[in-house]
Amino acid sequence: MHERGPDIGSMTSPGSRGGLLDVFRRRYLLSLIVRKEVQIRYRGSVLGWLWSYVKPLVQFAVFYLAIGVFLGQNRQVEYFPLYLLAGITVVTFFIEAFSNGTRSLVDNAALIKKIYLPREMFPVSSMLIAIVNTLPQILVLIVISLFFGWAPSLLQVGAIILALVIVGVLATGLSLLFGSINVTFRDAQSFVEIIAMCAVWASPVMYQWHMVADELPNWAFDLYRLNPLTPAVELFHYGIWFPLNPKGAEVMPSLPLAAGLAGCTAVLALIVGQLVFRRLEGRFAQDL
Repeated sequence: MHERGPDIGSMTSPGSRGGLLDVFRRRYLLSLIVRKEVQIRYRGSVLGWLWSYVKPLVQFAVFYLAIGVFLGQNRQVEYFPLYLLAGITVVTFFIEAFSNGTRSLVDNAALIKKIYLPREMFPVSSMLIAIVNTLPQILVLIVISLFFGWAPSLLQVGAIILALVIVGVLATGLSLLFGSINVTFRDAQSFVEIIAMCAVWASPVMYQWHMVADELPNWAFDLYRLNPLTPAVELFHYGIWFPLNPKGAEVMPSLPLAAGLAGCTAVLALIVGQLVFRRLEGRFAQDL
């Protein structure tokens, strides 16, 4: 009897893939990449993971003294250092995930040219690494908030989680888009740096949303709220800062609607990023 050979019709070529679905089908490989990158970050460090907690504590001390006390922001915005640190946490997560995700394909050029694996794995792993690096800052923020009497409701805890999900999906989508373009045109990386530089000021991190509403006409303020980072930052403020009952605090108008639009924008960015990524992927090995 002759052995039956493999069913060629059921086999798939390396290029016939499920995109992001393939990444999550290979969760073990994804976890290995994330673990490796996190370990490399603290390799040769005496304090190791403690640096992840030292940085936000130092940030809080600097904000409290320099901006809160010396510039008098504590008198204008109650618990201003916590307000500021909460906003910076969200924006830092976005910038790290987006910037590293854009560079991830070029940084892993040798691996991409040698073996086949879902190339989307590199931008996705960059986002997960950014989450791992952000968690200690969130923990420090929560501990300091507890000291001041932080007692959030389930809705406010949900707002924190929703903010992180929106930023994570948005950063992954933009990383797929700009990362695939960056393989051929390295100018994309410089463009990302400009976006990252503007991100801090294009959302209510250093200031409050009503300062923008007071200066801009209604249509311009509506455009301002369409920036996905704006409702994400305000959701985080709602979860971290609002439970402290600061004087004069106001929830941004139509925050649930703005958060829903931000979520839709993030998902759209993910879809567009995946489509562009798959379109350009065939040139990666050649251009790298």
